Amino acid sequence: MANHSVFTGVDLCCQANNHTHRTKEMDVDRLLVRRGQPFSFALECSGSPPQPPDHQLTLVLHLGREGEVVIKVSDSSEGHGGQWWFSQQSAQTELLITVHSPANAPVGLYKLAVLLLSADGEILEEMAPESFYLLFNPWCKADAVYLPDEELLQEYILNENGILYQGSWNQITSLPWNFGQFEKDVVDICFEILNNSPAAVKNPEMDTMNRADPVYVSRTVTAMVNANDDRGVVLGRWDGEYSDGVAPTRWTGSVPILRRWSEGGAQRVRYGQCWVFSGVACTVLRCLGIPTRCVTNYSSAHDTDGNLTVDYTFNEKLESVSTGRKDMIWNYHCWVESWMAREDLPHGYDGWQTLDPTPQERSDGVYCCGPCPVRAVREGEVGLKYDTAFVFAEVNADLVYWVVYPDGQRTKASLNQKTVGKNISTKSVYGDHREDITAHYKYPEGSVKEREVYERAGRRVNQKYGAPAELELFIKHAQAVHGTDFDVIVEVHNVGGQDTQAHLTVMSSAVTYNSLHLGECQKKTASLTVPAQKAHREVLRLRYDHYGTCVSEHNLIRVTALLQESDHNLILQEINIHLTMPKLHVKVVGEPVVSRKLTVYITLTNPLPVKLTGGVFTIEGAGLTEAQEVPAPSGIGPAEEVTVKCSFKPSRPGLRKLLVDFDSDRLKDVKGAATLIVRQKKSGRV
Repeated sequence: MANHSVFTGVDLCCQANNHTHRTKEMDVDRLLVRRGQPFSFALECSGSPPQPPDHQLTLVLHLGREGEVVIKVSDSSEGHGGQWWFSQQSAQTELLITVHSPANAPVGLYKLAVLLLSADGEILEEMAPESFYLLFNPWCKADAVYLPDEELLQEYILNENGILYQGSWNQITSLPWNFGQFEKDVVDICFEILNNSPAAVKNPEMDTMNRADPVYVSRTVTAMVNANDDRGVVLGRWDGEYSDGVAPTRWTGSVPILRRWSEGGAQRVRYGQCWVFSGVACTVLRCLGIPTRCVTNYSSAHDTDGNLTVDYTFNEKLESVSTGRKDMIWNYHCWVESWMAREDLPHGYDGWQTLDPTPQERSDGVYCCGPCPVRAVREGEVGLKYDTAFVFAEVNADLVYWVVYPDGQRTKASLNQKTVGKNISTKSVYGDHREDITAHYKYPEGSVKEREVYERAGRRVNQKYGAPAELELFIKHAQAVHGTDFDVIVEVHNVGGQDTQAHLTVMSSAVTYNSLHLGECQKKTASLTVPAQKAHREVLRLRYDHYGTCVSEHNLIRVTALLQESDHNLILQEINIHLTMPKLHVKVVGEPVVSRKLTVYITLTNPLPVKLTGGVFTIEGAGLTEAQEVPAPSGIGPAEEVTVKCSFKPSRPGLRKLLVDFDSDRLKDVKGAATLIVRQKKSGRV
């Protein structure tokens, strides 16, 4: 060994490298680079830099939790097809080393060791290893996640603020969500999630090498975001009992969830529902460098038995008599799409892939779903991996209502081929508005092409059955504001040539967004005679006194109408009514400058005719503030206005969103937001 050190230090040039690799928002004190793109660092020497042939420089990389994967970085003169290689330039007392990573290198935390060898290969000096993160690179042509559109990359990789869509297909609501993929330590938590996966625990070396493939990584993420099989992040719950955790509606972003999971030693975070799972998955995938967006499908089918139809069974009193695991139609369902090449499939299935982290059905024994090529869903290629048949049913299943009589006889009350898979939505790249992507998933309803796809998917195209009905049934409603009474109008039209007698049952019930029944609100029955070519109207007055006590945190009421003609002809219709919620008024006071205190005033007006207790406001925003809670005054009376205030100091410049949530005993999931442009502190000012 040499008597004195040749190398006195190393400068990883984090600021310059992270800037060119578009990771400076994550950190400027650590090296974070993207694969397939060179990065440089400087070796500081005690004198003139060592030169060949007397000295050789070697770089060695260690990857994996125990550094079990070792990669020798070749000198550029050796030829480097698809391998790691480096070049060097000497300055006065420095060596500038430029490292080139292959575009298919595994992502992860690398340790880089620099060795100085003598001419005959003896190690003269070894520097203490430096570490850096390597991420996917959608800006690099040779990377499997390459996306050749800068505007899309600004949104699907770099935007920390998003919008998730909720409500119902005919009354879509938007929920701002803070992805926060560049917030402090989030990148470490993302790799911690991968390290906790069953495959990583069982065979770390194989798992490390598989992380070169976005198909593998994205599938692992969808399995790990839910806590059903493993040390995953979020535990799902849908029954309204959240007292031992956080109600799903209270979250406004992914970062508090990820931090809570990590700080708790990979203990699952209670509780999430589909939009929470999709928001967290989007954060992790964007952070790792895979272009990702959140998607909402309205009237989303959950087909438990794989027959591509959803069967609802009622008795004559409109009580559900389905047994076992029930098929369901969720009012809406959120998942994500990620952009990647599918080298594991026949040609033509690259691009957007559906990934669903909500635990619904097992896939290869694990609760995960995807990646499934969106194009395969549209073409009915249900045999392609992963889980295409399940996603196909989510957007395309037929809905069949059955009525079961006391003697066990079943009658098909209605077949609906146009209910499922409506208004599939994602946030536009060009602003805070909705983009409809239904046409990516299916051909127009009723088109010849759509019927062909159905048959390719292995489904009989149902012919219309029975004689044409003389009666038609429609349900309409006035705008329904939470806290008020409103009318639902059921119309029976007689399109036939003679008067017809029928029995009508109308029921309203409180449901969750994924169709769990929470209790009946009101019911009405009527015997009618509908004159030929005329209509009969029944009005059901929905009173807050009835629905207020049983409505779920999703503020949904389902109205079901069953019309029975005397000759056993049945018609059944259902609609979901989304109760309109108030918005919070959010006002930020002060000049938005990094590290300067801002005050925010949040105002709520109670829309309900009852007092609210146990109210809590939650605020958070990427680059603005970590999640903080502000208690509301103890009792907020009907129509009373309350204002609370709190303060924070922005940590990063740029366009930022502050998100606010209010939850109380009787009113939940009230949201508000404010957008700010935060400026950097001016240098030289005292």
